[in-house]
Amino acid sequence: MSSIIQLLPDHVANQIAAGEVVQRPASVVKELLENAVDAKATDIKLIIKDAGKSLVQVIDNGQGMSVTDARLCFERHATSKIRQAEDLFSLHTKGFRGEALASIAAIAHMEMKTKQDQEELGTHIIIEGSKFVSQEMAVVPKGTSFAVKNLFFNIPARRNFLKSDTVEFRHVMDEFQRVALAHPNIHFTFYHNGSEMYNLPAAGYRQRIVGIMSGKTNEKLVPVNEDTEIINVQGFVCKPEFAKKNRGEQFFFVNDRFIKSGYLHHAVMAAYDGLLKDGSQPSYFLYLQVPPNTIDINIHPTKTEIKFDDEQALYAILRASIKHSLGQFNVAPVLDFDRDANLDTPYHYKDVEAETPTIQVDGTFNPFTDDKTNQHYAKASSGSSSGSGSGSYSGYSKRVEPTATWESLYVGLETDTAESIESSPFTFENEEVTSSLFNDEDVEQAVQKTYQIHKKYIVSPIKSGMIIIDQQRAHQRILYEQFLLNMTMNQASSQQLLFPLDLFYSSGEMALIEELKPSLATTGFVFEDAQTDHIVISGIPVNITESEVSLVIEQLLGDLQDGIPASSYSQNDTIAKSMAKSLAVKTGSYLTEKEQDNLVNGLFACKDPNISPFQKPTFITMRVEDIDKKFAL
Repeated sequence: MSSIIQLLPDHVANQIAAGEVVQRPASVVKELLENAVDAKATDIKLIIKDAGKSLVQVIDNGQGMSVTDARLCFERHATSKIRQAEDLFSLHTKGFRGEALASIAAIAHMEMKTKQDQEELGTHIIIEGSKFVSQEMAVVPKGTSFAVKNLFFNIPARRNFLKSDTVEFRHVMDEFQRVALAHPNIHFTFYHNGSEMYNLPAAGYRQRIVGIMSGKTNEKLVPVNEDTEIINVQGFVCKPEFAKKNRGEQFFFVNDRFIKSGYLHHAVMAAYDGLLKDGSQPSYFLYLQVPPNTIDINIHPTKTEIKFDDEQALYAILRASIKHSLGQFNVAPVLDFDRDANLDTPYHYKDVEAETPTIQVDGTFNPFTDDKTNQHYAKASSGSSSGSGSGSYSGYSKRVEPTATWESLYVGLETDTAESIESSPFTFENEEVTSSLFNDEDVEQAVQKTYQIHKKYIVSPIKSGMIIIDQQRAHQRILYEQFLLNMTMNQASSQQLLFPLDLFYSSGEMALIEELKPSLATTGFVFEDAQTDHIVISGIPVNITESEVSLVIEQLLGDLQDGIPASSYSQNDTIAKSMAKSLAVKTGSYLTEKEQDNLVNGLFACKDPNISPFQKPTFITMRVEDIDKKFAL
């Protein structure tokens, strides 16, 4: 019987390995940037075209490679980072497996130029699908340049699975931000299709965070600094009032490596306990330094998950340090018995005594007395006013016109009333008083009312029983159909703002907003201007208040983190759902009787009142028979 197990060719094995290492253009960006950092570069440039599908190029001024290393770096499991298995527990570099360059070269056209500082000439290598096309000496600057072109050119199925350029660009942006935030001492520049996206000079942590996120981030940051024997915590958390709906601006760095940790995130949320609104997420940029032998970073293919030796201690230290910083900067309420109470008084009122106002009131004045008494009071008031100071009050100084006494108001009232009734042209019929409280006709014409239960449900009687409506889901359905109709028919109305709104966002969020502008304009938004880090809105839809604009856009950006639908209808549907979710009346909101009626009438005027835009039931019905069964038990 012939053998059925055989060794795979190198180019097939490299393509299989590439499936683990290279998932999209952002994976190439991550590997090349980390290699540049490990090469001790102080200036790194990232150049991409078509969101990385056509070109990903990273140029650094690092230490470069010799001719032998330049050829050897494309072999599988060739690395300069480790020598033995024990080195995995004392890593100070980014990559260590030696698979990245070999995997990338197997599925793309790759060009490398490298030169060491002491050498006169460098090396120029061209590889296409793991095949060395050429290798020659060349005049190149110090450092290394990797250019990856036509990603997945020999694996069409993988290329077809890539998302739109907008989605892929956002993933590239995320990887760039993570590396740039972890190394503020390196100068980073980023170009996309010839346009400069970032130019980040070497600076401190705060300057780097502000440079990447936006200019308004500086006022949101609260510094965190805690040094212990097992961990050093540095970085910044944002003030609770600037919390967002999404988790886009949450970064953990362990030994200058970006990681994801739900356990540490829970520690941060515990520190914010009682300071955040429901559903809000705080932004944070936390840098943790721990001994390398206390972590294992080889548990995930992308090395974004780390296993700690003592997670409970890290949890307690992180939670306490953030809580201390929030209290120290008066973000969270604290008890301070040594606080000087004089600080609560404004400076210009510190030594000023309060003045007691002087008021003179004539207690003998009676407005119901006759004319003579009033005249006497007016003369007396005039005399006292001439002799009093300017700051005193002495009553009326002008002559009061004589008025009739209060008894004259009722004179002739009885006669006039009787005469008016007798001379009235209307006739009245005598009604028979029945013994029943309500007759059948009154019951049939009684007005059906709605009732709100626990500020969550609306109960309304119907012919067969009663209907119970979820107020939030019902309002979502109403708003969803309104927005979708306006966007489809392009008939939305806008209300102009007296003062335009300036809203600041990060570069990734601005790219999303730029693509969403045409669709948002059909809902009633009017964009006056757009810069690299903020937008100016001069008009908003009529059913949105000015204070809700930032919440609506923030919710929309959070819902579109996974990408914008390609078709216009799907895009409009996503926007309508997101805006309905943001603007719908929330559970716990009190509704007046008129608002309840409008909600019920609006729901059953919808095309599909049975379910919310998110496929949840909006109401249930209870028949009288069902209620009778409950009492029969």
